[in-house]
Amino acid sequence: MPDWDADHRITDPEEADPHLAHLQYFPVKSLDTELRDRATLVARGALAGDREWAILDRPADEPYDPDRGDVGGSGDYVNGKKTDAVHRLRSTFHPRDEGGPAVTLRRASTAEGEARRFELADAGDDEAAVHAELNAWLSEFFGRAVSVRRDETGQHDDRMRHGPTVVSTATLREVAAWFDFDAASARRRFRANLEIGGVPPFWEDRLFADAGEVVRFRVGDADLLGVHPCQRCVVPSRDPDTGEPTPDFRATFLRRREETLPAWTESDRFDHAFRLMVNTRVPEESAGTTVEVGDPVERIGTESAEK
Repeated sequence: MPDWDADHRITDPEEADPHLAHLQYFPVKSLDTELRDRATLVARGALAGDREWAILDRPADEPYDPDRGDVGGSGDYVNGKKTDAVHRLRSTFHPRDEGGPAVTLRRASTAEGEARRFELADAGDDEAAVHAELNAWLSEFFGRAVSVRRDETGQHDDRMRHGPTVVSTATLREVAAWFDFDAASARRRFRANLEIGGVPPFWEDRLFADAGEVVRFRVGDADLLGVHPCQRCVVPSRDPDTGEPTPDFRATFLRRREETLPAWTESDRFDHAFRLMVNTRVPEESAGTTVEVGDPVERIGTESAEK
């Protein structure tokens, strides 16, 4: 299953061999990724466990409605839009089958031996009590009162199109070639859940259509609905380890995205060039289905969003 390199000319997507090449999720929103070989789709979220916990820009005793959470730079979450400090925080997640849920944190400037493990609240737990030490540590790190909250459906930026986000390996390589970083850095900057291999750059643009329509596609045994090209924020412009900005990122991205735009991207949803990656929905019939690295990916076709 060959992948196209970044400098490979855009070719006919019908000649591609799409498959799921990479799968990642983010147990604690805005913190480091966790890699997986397989994951389960959930109806009101993306991948089971994705963004299940989030850092809120408020103390633990203040109320919070995840369905109304503001993900903007001045909103409810402590994220990369609000502060570049999140890039200087290293995290390792410990799942339930490994004695979790828990997370190990350390400042990027300190040695691994100085990392500290904290328990994460699970269903039925007293969240404020379980997170008391974690909240205190994070509040000191960020220099403001913050608290970690749990929502089992995931706390996603796009509350209407909260299925797994999709990009292709070739797209990440292509975009990395526009700047002075590699595909691994691009992967951490753009933070997609599902990465498609065996396709030319921007193949994932075939997974959205015009307003009022969705594109049905299949990953293994699971159907997904591609809805909208993702509008990017400031986060991809920063070094994922240091938070240092990439010079002229937005201007370069806009120019190169327009220069390399394939014919299949044409859509009234693609209203400006600062878009990359596809937001999706999980149809009810796919809830509980497992997707796995190596699964074939097939574009089924366009249908009404009202179906």
